[in-house]
This record gives sequence, structure tokens and C-alpha cells, in this order.
Amino acid sequence: MPAIDLPLQELRSYRGSSPLPEDFEDFWERTIAEAREHPLSVRFERVETYLPLVETFDVTFAGYAGDPIKAWLHLPAARTGQQREPLPAVVHYLGYSGGRGLAHQNTLWAQAGYATLIMDSRGQGYGFQTGETPDPHPSAGETAYPGLMTRGIRDPHSYYYRRLFTDAVRAIEAVQAHPAVDASRVVVQGGSQGGGLAVAAAGLAAGRLDGLVACLPDVNFLADYPRALEIATTGPYPELENYLQRHRDNVEAAFATLPYFDVVNLGRLARVPAYFSVALRDTTCPPSTVYATYNRYGEAAEGGVRVEKSIEEYAFNNHEGGGEHHVVRQLAWLRKLFA
Repeated sequence: MPAIDLPLQELRSYRGSSPLPEDFEDFWERTIAEAREHPLSVRFERVETYLPLVETFDVTFAGYAGDPIKAWLHLPAARTGQQREPLPAVVHYLGYSGGRGLAHQNTLWAQAGYATLIMDSRGQGYGFQTGETPDPHPSAGETAYPGLMTRGIRDPHSYYYRRLFTDAVRAIEAVQAHPAVDASRVVVQGGSQGGGLAVAAAGLAAGRLDGLVACLPDVNFLADYPRALEIATTGPYPELENYLQRHRDNVEAAFATLPYFDVVNLGRLARVPAYFSVALRDTTCPPSTVYATYNRYGEAAEGGVRVEKSIEEYAFNNHEGGGEHHVVRQLAWLRKLFA
């Protein structure tokens, strides 16, 4: 085990260091309930991609506060006729700074036979892929370090990830609304920030949405913030450090906000099987933070439900994790799930 984190045996039992706020579940119950007071208003408009094996739709649905959120929906073109059986669906969440991209991108899951919703991340799209969804909420005019990690961080009600996590839940409802989709077979999936969103969505959907059947988070972000701030040297976590260096009076408020958006806490609530991945040389999402998410995942499922889960370890990889090798394993895992 490289000396960037805990020894491997300790990682496999590590459970995180983030506190659980007393009103944690009430906070999220109110947040999701308020979002669902707005009609979903989902629209699907077919677009041309020049990919004959994939049919693509430009999607708009109502996310947090009813804000319009963009997405792509990809369907395998050979299976979209009226007489075809409804398709299981994958909701794909994106890594930090990326948007939904262009219509012809991210079609792999559709090529594998699944309906695929690619959710745009509000306010992002300035990094590896373009985005089209603005974030109209100014976080009460607060100053922030460049990036999104510190937007509205002094209050959980104004924090950026309250909005993005809510969008992630509503994206599940959006894909279920398409007639080609089997609403009883939906999977959430993503890497890095997308992995964190998948875990958050699985936790927040529990008891609120039917039809979610699995969660596939890769090298997930947004976990165990106290630990991440101690050892992450690359990626978005250092945004928090740089912000608090300059805003010394906000340290207490920031650390009171972050536990509400720690996917270690949210993943506890999940009820569906999960297939994780972790990279043991990851300096962006340190292994201990991923293991904290995995080890706590599903532990608070209602009714004493035992949630099935497994994790792939990539011993010599940084934040790329298993990459294309892990995708093959995910495809096999899903085929077995839907067999």
C-alpha cells in the first residue's frame, strides 16, 4: 500500500470522521419535498447525432426550486419501437467541472442496451465537457474561492451541493418518465463527483422513489471532508482549504455545513445494491474517504434490510481508478443484475 493513506487493512474497516447532524434527515426530507412541489415538467426533444445505433433526446426537467436542468437521453435505436419491451436505465452523473457535453458523447451505456440519462451539472461545464445549465442561485451573494466547493458554505440551506444533490434525485424521476424506460429498473452511476452524486441519490431516493435498483460509484468524491482536507493534495478538496485560509472566521460555519453533504452520511440511508471502486494511490479522492463511504453504505436502511455491496481495489492507480477496465466489470455486473 502506498504511503498516501492508511494501511490497507485499516482502510477496509475505516468508517469516517464526519459528524451526523441531529436534523440531517429532516433537512433532506424538507429539501426534497420542497423540490417535488414543483411539477417535473420533463420534456424530450429528439436530436440528430449521426449515430445510427443510438437515438438521442434533448431533455429538460425541473430540479431544485423548479430550476430547468438539461440532460441527454440516449436509447439503443434498434429497441425503441412501440412493440419493444421497456429498457432498464442508467442515470449518469458527471465529474467535477464537466457538463453534459455534446449530443454524441457518452453513449456507451446505450450501446450496451440501456436507456441512459446524462445529467448536466448546474453551473459546471467549464472543465472537460461543456454544460448548458446555469445555477441561478447566488448563494446569498457570498464570496467564494474559484470553483464550486465553497459556494454558500456558511449555511447548509444556501450551499451549492444542496441544489445539485436535489437535481440528482429528480433526474431519476425524469428518466422514469420516458415511455421507452422501465421505471422499475433504474441504476445510478458516475465517477468522482459523479460517484458522490450516485451515492447521494441512492440515499435520498430511499423511501421516496420506487424503481431504483443499483448504485455504481467510482472513486467517489464528496466524502469524509475532515479526512479529505487532511490528505487530499489534488483536485477540488483544496478549494476548501484555500477558502478557509482567507476566511478564517468561517471555519466553524463551514464545518457545520459540510456534514449535511457528506455522502458517507447519505449513503447510510441507501437500500439498493452497490458496486464501488477505489484507487489506492488516489490523491484527489483519497482511499480512506472512499472506504468510509463504502463501509457505511446501507447501514441505516429501514427495516434492518441487509444491503449487498462490493468494491474493486486498484492498487497502483491514482484518480483514474480502474478506468476502461472497470467499465467492463460494471457492464458484467449489470448484466448479472438484470439477468
